[in-house]
Amino acid sequence: MSQAFYDQFAAVFAQNGLDAYISPAVAEQFEDLTARMLETNRTMNITALTTLDKIIPLHFADCITVANRLPRSATVLDVGCGGGFPILPLAIVRPDLHLTGLDSTEKKIRHVQSTADAMGLRISTVAARAEELAADPAYREQYDVVLSRAVARLNVLDELCLPFVKIGGQLIAMKGAAGAEELTEAQIGIQKLGGEAESTQEFDLQTAAGPEKRALILIRKVAPTPREFPRAFGAIKKRPL
Repeated sequence: MSQAFYDQFAAVFAQNGLDAYISPAVAEQFEDLTARMLETNRTMNITALTTLDKIIPLHFADCITVANRLPRSATVLDVGCGGGFPILPLAIVRPDLHLTGLDSTEKKIRHVQSTADAMGLRISTVAARAEELAADPAYREQYDVVLSRAVARLNVLDELCLPFVKIGGQLIAMKGAAGAEELTEAQIGIQKLGGEAESTQEFDLQTAAGPEKRALILIRKVAPTPREFPRAFGAIKKRPL
């Protein structure tokens, strides 16, 4: 591992209150992840962020802000995991979790799984559309926590995600500055889907360009999701609950 990477990694994580995850071993894994991501990015659109001053805070630290909110050994589904965020960073710092990544783009899922396999990270992946997979009993209401980051507004995301959450589990939507506003417009739909908003945890993500607003929206699953949900994606997008 290069000293330059470790110094930058440690500084960003410390600035964001993530000191518990700072160690040479963890930093080395993140440096490896960075190299693999950028290599793949040469032939596949994984990320628009290609410099350490952006990758470390905006991908790695941003993803890890949710790590201490996940129960030990929880089953976790990352809906719309894309190029591997937050599932790959979480697999590095929380090896106790049972992580599954879901995305509709098969080539991105192949990248995520092959990266995890090469790095010795314990995850599983599924290439499917969330609104279709949610009808499968092997996945419906099977997860302690469902996560989603940078996928859709909450009034669309709730219908894609809550069917996967088991009763008593949580949906954690990782949002930006408009998080509280999105929760307000999604309240009716959340209730129809068997959810109940618990809290919105707002904070500043410290980056090289200054602080950026973030929000974690925590929604508890209190009742089964009615069988008619989720609808086809076109209907979800056109007429959010």
